Amino acid sequence: MSNLSLFSEPHPLGEKLRRLAGRGIMIGTSSWKYEGWIGQIYSEERYLTRGKFSQKKFEETCLEEYAETFPIVCGDFSFYQFPSDDYWRRLFSSAPSALEFAFKVPEEITVKKWPTHARYGRRAGLENENFLNAEIFTRLFYEPLTPYGRRAAVFIFEFGTFSKAAFPSVNEFLNALDPFLAALPKGPRYSVEIRNAEYLCPEYFNVLRAHGVAHVFNAWTRMPDLPTQTMIDAAYTADFTVTRALLRRGRPYEEAVKSFEPYRDIQDPIPETREALRALIQKSLGAQRPSYIFVNNRLEGNAPKTIEAIVEDIE
Repeated sequence: MSNLSLFSEPHPLGEKLRRLAGRGIMIGTSSWKYEGWIGQIYSEERYLTRGKFSQKKFEETCLEEYAETFPIVCGDFSFYQFPSDDYWRRLFSSAPSALEFAFKVPEEITVKKWPTHARYGRRAGLENENFLNAEIFTRLFYEPLTPYGRRAAVFIFEFGTFSKAAFPSVNEFLNALDPFLAALPKGPRYSVEIRNAEYLCPEYFNVLRAHGVAHVFNAWTRMPDLPTQTMIDAAYTADFTVTRALLRRGRPYEEAVKSFEPYRDIQDPIPETREALRALIQKSLGAQRPSYIFVNNRLEGNAPKTIEAIVEDIE
């Protein structure tokens, strides 16, 4: 597959994604600032300063060109911070108003115990006092985004793998999650991503369904693969779906980064994952159910080309 194939006639990727978006299927990537996509999604000449490529100009302005192909993007950056009002203003003004966003909710809300990592400073290894704090989420994350309306299309609560010490069973986790979901502001689309395979049980799905919250179908190293998850009828817990195709099952994140950077080409196609995503799209089209699908470079090596392969035969 050549780089030019992303924009070749008669079916350019952007045109196909816009048609799917018009039917409620929003497909994008996890983040967007990848120089490896130059010549595919990005045009190098747009980011030249005095005849030389400017990484600063690229990172500050490439979202506008991203939106020429994709209708939505997942903002992974927000997992690590509560962005300032000025940051939100600059982000939303850097892209056309038609571009929608999914945002990962800051780990300040979803981490129960801070990892023993240097970047957490004095909090490393301690319990997180703001775990599942609906007031903090509302005041510091949701309310600053309200001026941008439906451009914040979906919120993702990503939970890392919980140890038995953190939650002896899924019920203890759900006893904390249930009242938190009930206390969230009404209106936005919320979704929950878990990394404990044993939590994929009726009790978990029932809690999400009670609040109209979507389970995030997630391709992750220690989770059942997408073909398995998407075949669980009870996993469709809301009137929309959210999917994040992140990693091949069994492959550590660090290994994917080392193998695939700078993400210019597909390195490891995963036919069964592609087929599961196609089936999910067809199921969503048939049910007229909005669907948000995000593909990561670490899945196969190059997210735009993975997406092109997935939607090639979708009509």
